[in-house]
Amino acid sequence: MSKKILVYYFLLFSCSLIAQTKVGGTVKDEAGAPVAFANVMFKENPSVGVITNDDGSFYLDTDETYKTLVVSLLGFATQEIDLTKRVTYDIEVVLTEGEQLEEVVVYSGNMSKKNNPAIDILRKIWAKKRVNGLHQYKQFEYDKYEKVEFDLNSIDSAMMKSKLFKGMEFIFEEIDTSRITGKTYLPMFINEAVYEVYGDNNLGKEVERLTGNRNSGFSSNQNIISFIQDLYTDYDIYNNYLVFFDKSFVSPLSRTGIDVYNYVLNDSAFIDNKWCYNIVYYPRRKNELTFKGDFWVNDTTFAIKDINLQVTRSANINWVKDIYIEQEFEVVNDSTFLLKRDYMMSDFSLNKKEKSKGIYGKRTTVYDNYVFDKEKPRSFYEAKVDPYNEKAYNRDEAFWETSRLEKLNEDEKKVYTMLDTLKTVPKFKKLYSLASILGSGYIEVDKYNFDYGPIFSTFGYNEKEGVRLRVGGRTYFGRNDMWRIEGYTAYGFKDNQFKYGISGKVLLDRKTRLILSGGNRRDVEQIGVSLTATNDVLGRSFASSSVFTTGSNNTLTDIKLSTLAVEFEPAKNFVFKVQGSHRSLRSALPETFSLSYVDIESPTGVESETNQFEMMTSIEFTPKRKTMGYGVERIDVNDDYARYALLYTSGIKDVLNSDFDYQKLQLYYRQPINVGGFGRLTSTLEAGKTFGEVPLGLLSVIPGNQTYFSIFNTFPNLDFYEFVTDTYVSVHLEHNFNGRLFGRIPMLRKLNLREIVGVRGVYGALSDENIALSAPTSIPLRAPDAEPYWEYSFGVGNIFKVFRIDFNFRGNYLDIPGARPFSVTGAFGFSF
Repeated sequence: MSKKILVYYFLLFSCSLIAQTKVGGTVKDEAGAPVAFANVMFKENPSVGVITNDDGSFYLDTDETYKTLVVSLLGFATQEIDLTKRVTYDIEVVLTEGEQLEEVVVYSGNMSKKNNPAIDILRKIWAKKRVNGLHQYKQFEYDKYEKVEFDLNSIDSAMMKSKLFKGMEFIFEEIDTSRITGKTYLPMFINEAVYEVYGDNNLGKEVERLTGNRNSGFSSNQNIISFIQDLYTDYDIYNNYLVFFDKSFVSPLSRTGIDVYNYVLNDSAFIDNKWCYNIVYYPRRKNELTFKGDFWVNDTTFAIKDINLQVTRSANINWVKDIYIEQEFEVVNDSTFLLKRDYMMSDFSLNKKEKSKGIYGKRTTVYDNYVFDKEKPRSFYEAKVDPYNEKAYNRDEAFWETSRLEKLNEDEKKVYTMLDTLKTVPKFKKLYSLASILGSGYIEVDKYNFDYGPIFSTFGYNEKEGVRLRVGGRTYFGRNDMWRIEGYTAYGFKDNQFKYGISGKVLLDRKTRLILSGGNRRDVEQIGVSLTATNDVLGRSFASSSVFTTGSNNTLTDIKLSTLAVEFEPAKNFVFKVQGSHRSLRSALPETFSLSYVDIESPTGVESETNQFEMMTSIEFTPKRKTMGYGVERIDVNDDYARYALLYTSGIKDVLNSDFDYQKLQLYYRQPINVGGFGRLTSTLEAGKTFGEVPLGLLSVIPGNQTYFSIFNTFPNLDFYEFVTDTYVSVHLEHNFNGRLFGRIPMLRKLNLREIVGVRGVYGALSDENIALSAPTSIPLRAPDAEPYWEYSFGVGNIFKVFRIDFNFRGNYLDIPGARPFSVTGAFGFSF
């Protein structure tokens, strides 16, 4: 930690009266070099301690009063420092080479896997982990209290005097100092929730019921709860990998831990009348997703008593400077250790420099009132489609006084009052509105319960319309509206024509999520960019408005679409939908692209427009999907769930002048998987078959990509309509190694780049009858039936934290005229 930051502690001393002992400083060796991973703790309570950072700095903050600080590390003599003052920020500890603590048996000074006693203890932890804690009982129940807080950190005088906070200076009366980092912070948001948790180990079932929730404002409770659940997912330290921010970190208790961590048996002591060993661990290599810290483990059950984990500063993760975790376990009896308290702090920042300002995200979870072996019927654990409990969001102060398992401190109590005042400040209202616009894409017009947008769709371009301007909006009374109407109009300055779209939906029954929807649209569209397409009235493909394309994009379609649908959710994340639709399809650029087909009833024998009425039945299953809100629209808050979809479409001739009879069966499967420490694999499988004769506009087009953007589930080296099928099977695989390979190359390590590889292929067929039917079209009709078409790509992600570039190679069908053997695509995005 930079020494200059210590000045802030002195300035803010009067604002931090809650803690009883605060110490901070640096640890060095005799040569003056910083000592990383040294163990710093209070002699009176060895379980209260930290590990020094890469620069040898440390900071400890506790509500208790302690008199002696102990600093130790294998190979150095232990130092004890008397604490003469309650607050000491400038301690400098010099470790000299010498013997380790007398209680510890050290076999050798290196970290050998064979001769290391810490590794022997680790193996016993692995053997016992499935019989410790809640696993010992058939059934279990407990209460859970969760407190989440977000704070501005690194508050200094310059920030206080900034024009940004002019008129809001009163908020700085609530600044405090972090007990983990020693940095000043200002609480800005707090959310509290109380749950009842029930589980059955025999059934493998667990259910969590929210009984109370409240927050300090700014947004609806449902939004905050969903955001928190995704940002701070539950984890088990005994698992091999701990997943945070879509990244898999190797647990220090992992069976693969001995390959990525160094372990040192550092101490032994009685904790809660149980003899425990203290093991310090730190990573063997930089830039990997690992932790540093220590843990105390019982010598009989080999259950963890206390553990702390801190993500190393060099870890390949964006926008997060620090992650710190503490877990405390309660000794219930001689053989049972149960989780008592879980604390996690994340320091979000634009960069990892010590002085950089950012936001703390802190979650504290307390567990109590355990009850065991109280059996409940299987039906008790069945998930509800709509678990919203209105009473939980309207609890009085008496409920919170009795239900909190950990009391709020004085600063936390003041947050509610401070934020209520802050929301009345005009300048803050403007800042909050700006943040909302950037986050949602809509400008709220509260007076009329209307949102204008999305603003990101205002401008577009294609060869039919030229420059395209779009205006639109939606009704908006709140996140949980039971009904909503949306619409837009657009104008093309080249074709001088207006387009429009309007849709509406209403939630008729919350218990089954019975929804009735419908809409109408007249627009220009690039169809055939998705195999498993849905008739979304307001949806618009990525290729319809691309300013820059590879070659000429002249395969656009004038589309008229009307739909009416009903859907319901009989079981959680299981959606059944029936939809009727009528489409009219005609080429938007008939001089270069034709959708014509043979029609013996036409005077010319050729028809240029396809009119089709369809009935579609779909079943979609999304296990482990989490959603935001309980109104007619819900927003996904996680993306790590699988999606299974089965669609059956029936084209019915003569209904509303429909032209064709046919049936289409389609299957869609998508699965993102965190492959341990090797990154994240995303896979998609699609298959489909059309029964009956249909023209080009109703066939399944293999999705090409003539833009310069990397878009998953498309083929970047295919042009639009290069392959057309009535039968297909498509597979896409993309793996992001999250820097595991680049992190081991010295010249690339500091750049935190991430390597991405992809393989994709498709097999398809097209009947002679369908080819003959679409003979008048201007493009050659071919399918990848001789052999599956395939591509592969190599990409580099996280360039400047926001950019990705992919190099795409075509595997075969290189003899097709105009075939593109190679392409370069890229994408912008923010990810951890």
